[in-house]
Amino acid sequence: MTALITGGTGQLGSELRKLLDEKQVAYVSVGSKDLDITDTKAVNQYILALNPEVIYHCAAYTAVDAAENEGKELNQLVNVVGTENVTKAAEEVGATLVYISTDYVFDGTNLGEYKETDPTNPQSEYGRAKLAGEQIVQKLVSKHYIVRTSWVFGEFGKNFVFTMQKLAETHPKLTVVADQIGRPTWTRTLAEFVYYLTEKEAEYGVYHLSNEGSCSWYEFAKEILKDKKVEVAPVTSAEYPQKANRPKHSVMNLSKAKETGFDIPTWKKALEEFVK
Repeated sequence: MTALITGGTGQLGSELRKLLDEKQVAYVSVGSKDLDITDTKAVNQYILALNPEVIYHCAAYTAVDAAENEGKELNQLVNVVGTENVTKAAEEVGATLVYISTDYVFDGTNLGEYKETDPTNPQSEYGRAKLAGEQIVQKLVSKHYIVRTSWVFGEFGKNFVFTMQKLAETHPKLTVVADQIGRPTWTRTLAEFVYYLTEKEAEYGVYHLSNEGSCSWYEFAKEILKDKKVEVAPVTSAEYPQKANRPKHSVMNLSKAKETGFDIPTWKKALEEFVK
């Protein structure tokens, strides 16, 4: 089997490469310097020549706040146009497409858990673009998995865990938002799940995947820094204004992912493993 990873130098793409190397699975990985996914002709030529059986579409524009203004055009280009290019080429060669989406497709007003079938209502430019990507995948490629995730952390690239650890080195007190609730996701767990779906040939469709359990960013930070000599204090979202609206309560239901037989560790266990 030949797999193609787009966004192979990013946070998830790098983790997926590491996993496939361990499993000795053949793959080709491209970053934005290798393949501009917004270039329709280039994408067609590349994917038709490679003829992969699986495409893990990890490439994305993820600067959530910048997407509201100066990055708005790039957000649309990468997350919508780029996804459409990859999707059309995937269908052309009969590949299975794995598209990584986000909890930002929801508005965060549901105090329960969001199921895959619940109505979407994104409140940010990033969320709207990722939802448009989902709709393109569903419409244009017959063999697809859409995997929505949230609060991603891992070994590669910038993320909340590294940010908190770095800030704790120079600040005796940190303030962290306590009124946004969600599920943290270790890139290792996410990479293992998307590979598991394709390897087991699970039923196509939309899945939610994060680590088990939920928390606020404040609680997440407290756990990250529990062994550090630093005070972590809660604040409200109003005290920490950001350009893009974040879902206040984006706990996604994991039942469908569990029904595939995939074992999901808790976020605390995942964090512990990662920090090791």
